[in-house]
Amino acid sequence: MVETARLAACVRAERDRAETLFETMRSLSFDGIGITRPAYSAAESRVHEALAHEARALGLEVTRDFAANTYMTRRGRDPLRPAILIGSHLDSVRQGGNFDGAAGVVGGLIALAALDAAGVRPDCDLTVMGVRAEESAWFNVSYIGSRAALGRLPAEALTARRVDTGRDLASHLAEAGGEPGRIAAGEAFLDPTRIRAFLELHIEQGPLLESEQIPVGIVTGIPGNFRHPDVRVRGEWGHVGLLRDWRRDALLAASEFALALDRLWSERQRPGREMAATIGRFGTDPALHALTKVPGEVAFSLDVRSCVADDLAELEGEVARLARDIAARRGVTFEFGPRTGVPPGPMDPEILGGFERCAVALGIRTRRLGSPASHDAAAFAAAGIPVGMLFTRNANGSHNPAEAMRMDDLLDATAILAGWIAEQAGR
Repeated sequence: MVETARLAACVRAERDRAETLFETMRSLSFDGIGITRPAYSAAESRVHEALAHEARALGLEVTRDFAANTYMTRRGRDPLRPAILIGSHLDSVRQGGNFDGAAGVVGGLIALAALDAAGVRPDCDLTVMGVRAEESAWFNVSYIGSRAALGRLPAEALTARRVDTGRDLASHLAEAGGEPGRIAAGEAFLDPTRIRAFLELHIEQGPLLESEQIPVGIVTGIPGNFRHPDVRVRGEWGHVGLLRDWRRDALLAASEFALALDRLWSERQRPGREMAATIGRFGTDPALHALTKVPGEVAFSLDVRSCVADDLAELEGEVARLARDIAARRGVTFEFGPRTGVPPGPMDPEILGGFERCAVALGIRTRRLGSPASHDAAAFAAAGIPVGMLFTRNANGSHNPAEAMRMDDLLDATAILAGWIAEQAGR
């Protein structure tokens, strides 16, 4: 197996390439405040093409699938052996940062370049995957690109409309060079039996690594979720002079639900079985509300998640119970509307152990931690593929222009990733 120190040096020699790629991506999608790369947009496509251009310069083979995902491959000695995939997404939320998702694709390209420079020639193919449409903020659907590649995206997802354009996923996908008909038919581009592992590198969403001054986290699991993008609480519009006992105030009912959900979260917090609940949108209709009206309807979104499947199912029952109790007490109705959801994504224990061995050999401090957010790796885990994930420290959280990934941390995480691949190549 290649000497650990030599491989780490080859990774660090790729710093300029990494910095240039991040600056290129920023220039192609800066909106004046932050980064905006909507799923299946021209901005997202420009970034895919820029990374594909760099991959070709590295001698990698570039292909795309019918979901317009990008694959950049260094061929191995034995094409019959299952491949190792490294990747993440290249879309962003509106006015987000330049590292969320993109760090995993850049890290993958750096790892392949470093392995080549160190003389590592794995038996299997090594592929960096630039994934489309991970951010569910655009279509209110999770893991579009990765599930489509695996033949696991429900056909009805193609009718979901992008929140900014109002056009459906099928039309946006076709415009980006995809083939929605093949997705609707359930066709798979990736065969799970032909994938040895999927590895994802990502910035941490929270401040845990930063608070403990640890550069790299080894992820133990990705939460599943259930989501209701358009919950409606319906009461009765009334005059401001209406006495309290006669009111059917939808806003107070919705507010009570939000606070009850937060209490539930507080009561259930325990190590290894964390949950999270988020109401991302909340409001009355501007066309109807007024200073002197009792609110008769409130709309909000709901996202509840947990890394433990049994806990997630239990939480769904608790959420329904809370709504029933509040509805009966306040004389309103809760209409949860369409539901989407994904199962939790467990990490492969052997890959986690391998990451830790490589980190120790490289002298890089790490700690294990659960992911608070969803990632494409969960879609691969759901397909039965062994998955491993690394976080880099990030002082200012993600999904905002102030994402603060340190380049040294990215290189450390990439060295661990490359070390694990080299370890596999030596077996």
